[in-house]
Amino acid sequence: MFKTARSKFQTWITAGAGTIAALLVAGLMGAFGALPAHAPPQLPPDAAIDAGRWRVQPARAYVSRAKVYGVALKPGQKALVLEADLTNRTAQSDKAYFNVFKPDGIDLPDSTPMIALARDSTLTPELHPGMTERMAYVWPLAGNAAVPANLSFGVTAEIFKPHDNLYGTPGWFNSYRLGTVTMPVADLPESGS
Repeated sequence: MFKTARSKFQTWITAGAGTIAALLVAGLMGAFGALPAHAPPQLPPDAAIDAGRWRVQPARAYVSRAKVYGVALKPGQKALVLEADLTNRTAQSDKAYFNVFKPDGIDLPDSTPMIALARDSTLTPELHPGMTERMAYVWPLAGNAAVPANLSFGVTAEIFKPHDNLYGTPGWFNSYRLGTVTMPVADLPESGS
């Protein structure tokens, strides 16, 4: 009988200790979850940035009120343009660069930009491996939209996995915000770029 009571006591102690440990872990996780998220780091605007499948280097940002790189604007619109050098770091031609840059703190009618090759205004071309091209990200805006003199652009990167969890094939996954690059924004006259 004493052996049975001792066994029950040990069971209660073990279960109680496990419950207390679980409550402590849950409390700590809740406390850490309530901490404010860290702001993404500020990236240098004058250096190449490794963003997963792309190496990017922002060149200049400006507002245009005329047709730019073949992107026609509707009457009463203007365009926010970010020119950047992109290098495809993969082994195949690709055009998954739409989400690499996103302007912060500005209302966009459409968050997906029109993207053109700067040298010949080809829209959304495939970029070949190891070849650097100047690309123009064009976001149409309302003509009265306020664009600050210095604008931050979020830079999104992806992680390469040699084997994904579903099919076991390699690819670029888990996009995340790598950081922010702040660029001065020029306001071009209506006549040219």
